[in-house]
Amino acid sequence: MESMEVAINNMIEEVKKPVDPDAGGSARKAELQSIKQTAIDCKELLVERQRLEQMVRELKDNGEIEQQKDYSGGFAERFSK
Repeated sequence: MESMEVAINNMIEEVKKPVDPDAGGSARKAELQSIKQTAIDCKELLVERQRLEQMVRELKDNGEIEQQKDYSGGFAERFSK
C-alpha cells in the first residue's frame, strides 16, 4: 500500500507540471494526452488502493474478506422477456 501511495503521489506531481508553452500543434496535443492518461491511471490506482484498504480493514475486523455480492439478474431474469 505504501508503494501504491508513492506511485499515486508521483503521478499527481507529474500532472501538476505545466504544459510547455513553446510546444505547438501535435507536440502540445501529445503532451496534453499524456497528462490526461496519467490522470486516468492515477484514478484507477487510487480506486485499487481503496479496495485494498477495505480488504485489510475487513481482515482486521472479522478475520476474513467478504465476497463482493452480485445483484445482477440471474439466468431466468435475463431471458424472461
